[in-house]
Amino acid sequence: MDALAERIRSCWSTLPDLAPLMIAPDLEAISGSLDGEALFIRNELRQCRGLRKLHLETARLGAGLQILHCVLFPDPRFDLPVFGADIVAGPAGVSAAIVDLSPVTDALPERIAQGLAAKTDHPYSQPRELPPWGSIFSPYVRFVRPTSPVEDGWFVEEVAECLGVLAEAVSSAEPQAADDPATVRRWQGQLRYCRQQKQNDKTRRVLEKAFNPQWADRYIEELLFDDPPALPA
Repeated sequence: MDALAERIRSCWSTLPDLAPLMIAPDLEAISGSLDGEALFIRNELRQCRGLRKLHLETARLGAGLQILHCVLFPDPRFDLPVFGADIVAGPAGVSAAIVDLSPVTDALPERIAQGLAAKTDHPYSQPRELPPWGSIFSPYVRFVRPTSPVEDGWFVEEVAECLGVLAEAVSSAEPQAADDPATVRRWQGQLRYCRQQKQNDKTRRVLEKAFNPQWADRYIEELLFDDPPALPA
């Protein structure tokens, strides 16, 4: 978990015009309890040219469960996908690991698809089935249960490869006008992505149990999967 978080931060450092993004103080470092165990959540936010929001969440429950959640949302003016990576790990190892560059229109930009097609195809022993709302993911999504330190390492490398593909695309992408039909389509696609992710009831139930329903709604709506800002008229 720590190795992946550090790898993500290292990849972020290569992005153009990287800068802090404001976060409410009470959402940056969060403490609570779940089933009698201490829960701690840390959130890091950045922004850069081409990406409106870079979010890394790391969470620990007691001495066992660890969660990493990372999403990079593009500025809709740029023809870029959404990056997402999640890991859930316990004392027995990683139970779920997913990474993808998800399209916000009907298909990935060609340069992104070519980059993903060229990345290493590791032979994980336990691939997992996507959830019912998983139609937002690309054909290159990786969803697995790593079963060894070797497979853990494969996943960390795969996340870095996906971030490398995205970073290369960001460096060469040029913005389109806010009222360009392509920008509007990408904005609508990102809105759909966020709304599909909000259908993950497992996340909501855990947050409601650890805190309360109102807090869970705010956390999901404002931080995890906030709708893209309205385009200028």
